[in-house]
Amino acid sequence: MTIAALVDAGADKAYIEEELLKIDLEPYKLEWKTVVKCGITALKFDVIPSPTHPPAHHRHYSTIVDAINKAGFNDNVTRISLDIFKKIGLAEAKIHNIPLENVHFHEVGAIDSIVDVVGTALALDSLHIEKVISAHVPLGSGIVECDHGFYPIPAPATLEMMKGLPIAPTPFLKEMTTPTGAGIISTLAEQFMRGLPTMVIKSIGYGAGTRDLPKHPNVLRVIIGEADEHLQPWQPAHHVHEEHAHHEQVHEHSHSHEYDAHKHTHEHSHNHEHGHSHEHDHSHEHSHDHSHEHSQTPKSPSEQAGHKH
Repeated sequence: MTIAALVDAGADKAYIEEELLKIDLEPYKLEWKTVVKCGITALKFDVIPSPTHPPAHHRHYSTIVDAINKAGFNDNVTRISLDIFKKIGLAEAKIHNIPLENVHFHEVGAIDSIVDVVGTALALDSLHIEKVISAHVPLGSGIVECDHGFYPIPAPATLEMMKGLPIAPTPFLKEMTTPTGAGIISTLAEQFMRGLPTMVIKSIGYGAGTRDLPKHPNVLRVIIGEADEHLQPWQPAHHVHEEHAHHEQVHEHSHSHEYDAHKHTHEHSHNHEHGHSHEHDHSHEHSHDHSHEHSQTPKSPSEQAGHKH
């Protein structure tokens, strides 16, 4: 859902698809389509495993790190991707009381989750986003089945990564934020807000999840905007000094996420259904009711002068 929302808001889809081919793990294809969720038109993104090559659902943290390092992404994309997986890995390591190097990912190790994380990094890089602000994050409730058995929602790893961050209630007995989504939002978001930040809106994108929720559009909304670096009170245009640089902000608003999303940008949910939607393998669905994500990402070599959020 995060990747779809960012692409719908203007991220370079061709760049993302071309760069993702550098991940040397297993064959898959990407599918994009337009859907309508409770009256909201949104972009749906799915990772389809190869029918002739059974997908691997288990990978060690070290295997994923090695694949990302060998892919040849630019420094910005590599850093964001590794930071997110490290965040998830540290949570799993604490829960299972093992060293980070010994962490064995289950659903998060599947190719769709890897594409969710790296694809989000590529989308943010293509948009030159510098700051991500998120709304308070709904985690959901109920029970979810994963490889270890039946777990309460939020899953232990999700809850661990959201420590110290604001969460929001949700009426659904479903997983609204998966480990992948929690990893993305907790890594990227520099600030959490109940409302939109001060900015000039440049573009808006909607990323759809797979589930249909009652009277609730299961989409992640991303709002990309530009903010004055010095944030002076509004003045007529002729009073604004040209030397004040502008920043582009991405504000993501998700009516509901199944997830990756984290965010991303103001991202709500990450499109994993692992449930992470990107839908995560734990069958996690992320839904950020109006979640804003803002996180700082260094400029890529190709980034232009403006600051983006």
